[in-house]
Amino acid sequence: METAIILAEGEFGNLPAKTANGLVRYSKKYKIMGIIDSTKVGQDASEVLDGVKRNISIFRDIHEALNELSEKPDWLIVGVATVGGFLPKNFRPFIIDALSTGVGIVSGLHEFLAEDKEFVKTAKKTCVKIVDIRKEKPINQMHRFSNLAKDIHCLRIAVLGTDGSIGKRTTALILAEALNETEIKTEFIATGQTGLLQGARYGLPLDAIQGDYMVGELEHTIFTAYTEQRPQVIIVEGQGALSHPAYVCCSRAIISALKPHTVILQHAPGRKERRYRRDELHLPMLDVSTEINLLRAHSNANLLAITLNHENMTAEEILAKQQEYEKKYHIPCIDVLKDGCEPIIDVVKDYLER
Repeated sequence: METAIILAEGEFGNLPAKTANGLVRYSKKYKIMGIIDSTKVGQDASEVLDGVKRNISIFRDIHEALNELSEKPDWLIVGVATVGGFLPKNFRPFIIDALSTGVGIVSGLHEFLAEDKEFVKTAKKTCVKIVDIRKEKPINQMHRFSNLAKDIHCLRIAVLGTDGSIGKRTTALILAEALNETEIKTEFIATGQTGLLQGARYGLPLDAIQGDYMVGELEHTIFTAYTEQRPQVIIVEGQGALSHPAYVCCSRAIISALKPHTVILQHAPGRKERRYRRDELHLPMLDVSTEINLLRAHSNANLLAITLNHENMTAEEILAKQQEYEKKYHIPCIDVLKDGCEPIIDVVKDYLER
């Protein structure tokens, strides 16, 4: 396994650093050796996120990290997902320092760092690589829509949401792991940079693909996973929300490519406005029923469960909301980070026995 340290300057534990947050919680591709964030120096990264210590230290800069770590990491991963995919200006010195010390760069931003003249010049001096994972394939290698879902004979689940950065990928990964542990063969399909960096066997950066090929490329990826692995269940992580004006293309593409039998809806009841930009557009969150109606209209799929993001909520408020939704919609409502996945697994078993 390759080793990595993650750059999340000023943002670790916050929503813009969802890539860093996700990699600390789960990574099959990289061994995460530390975080760079000068505002949280000396803390344990897992404790910051979940209150559980896993000995992943937070450092001031690459030099402090190299002095304290037992070995030099192979990579510095850019750990933020910014609106528009641009590199934050204050990240540049950290990247130059990493390249200068012989540490390669991995980025999932839309702005390609391997095309930055200063970065390329510095990388050449130390013979290290700059990898942009969001770079799409040449157009002659892309796939157009072919209606492949009709030939995918397994349970197809989409984990969609009411907003961006709300926990869809985390829920999808936890559920996929839990199903595999119960010997229900399950394949997770990544649709964004973080899932790819975490080591998903199948996936693509959906929002980096030209509109004419989004559905075709995703359905080809899903079909490849099905034909190569023959899983009983395929779970695809959502992007944004169908009702969110900034993300509607990705959500619709996922539904069109997967043609899900059933949908898990991720929701944050304590969130009042949609998360998108620093200057806040003040877009109100829609209620769950509105999103459910939209999903049913677009997908013709059943709702399997509602999963909760517990931000800004007390334990009592979470429990009350779970009871409210379960009574109203007659499906499981859980917070997988706190409750696990057992109620959803039971429903999946019921689907598979039909």
